[in-house]
Amino acid sequence: MCATCGCGEDGRSRITDLDTGRVETVHDHHDEGHGHGHGHGPGHHHHDGHTHEHRPPTRIVTLEQDVLAKNDLLAARNRDWLATRGIVALNLMSSPGAGKTTLLERTIRDLGAEVPVSVIEGDQETVLDAERIRATGCRVVQINTGSGCHLDADMLGRGLATLDPPADSLVMIENVGNLVCPALFDLGERTRVVIMSVTEGDDKPLKYPHMFRSARLMVVNKVDLAPHVDFDVDRCAGNARRINPDLGVLTLSATRGDGLDAWYAWLRGHLTP
Repeated sequence: MCATCGCGEDGRSRITDLDTGRVETVHDHHDEGHGHGHGHGPGHHHHDGHTHEHRPPTRIVTLEQDVLAKNDLLAARNRDWLATRGIVALNLMSSPGAGKTTLLERTIRDLGAEVPVSVIEGDQETVLDAERIRATGCRVVQINTGSGCHLDADMLGRGLATLDPPADSLVMIENVGNLVCPALFDLGERTRVVIMSVTEGDDKPLKYPHMFRSARLMVVNKVDLAPHVDFDVDRCAGNARRINPDLGVLTLSATRGDGLDAWYAWLRGHLTP
């Protein structure tokens, strides 16, 4: 079990290559070695060979620190691996249903001819979203976390090894839908984007501050539904900037197309080192 958030009790995640159908089961990504003892990331293997079970409650803070420290080490290796290949990785985070997959589909279709794009999909179960991405013609790898509520650096490293993205390309990471734990785990990404929709409350940044504090950009999606819901975009942006004064804010509709030009301009601005 993850000492940080209590997820991952079954200790297994799966990586599925949709092109080949190959499925890799990863055991004990949280339990082994305080959570990340088998780091088979791109170009590295990490084995510390220790298992720790039945620790008393007084050990929880130490375990949490150890989990995050090991994760940060693997994230640094992922970041170096990506940088040496000129690959830009973006971590897309949101609550379930905010429209990450729809925005990804639209982005791939509109920008795919401009820059090679590949995707790592994170969900607890199913390959449904990965199948949607694959239908665009994009290379995609699915990571199923089982009972885990977030991706971590070890999972991303394994996913990148399977994905094998080309040099000088863009990797979009669709994290597990959750506004809490994904914010705690550095994956080695270039930057983070938090996506929310007008169907959520405009007080979300105040309720989940760490997520918005760790992001570079907030995308407010589904603005086509704004006339039908009680959501104030300006108030939401103000709440977010109370948490993170440097946070960029974009509003768009991934289905209707509003605001996509600004989103693409932001992406282009991050495609160079």
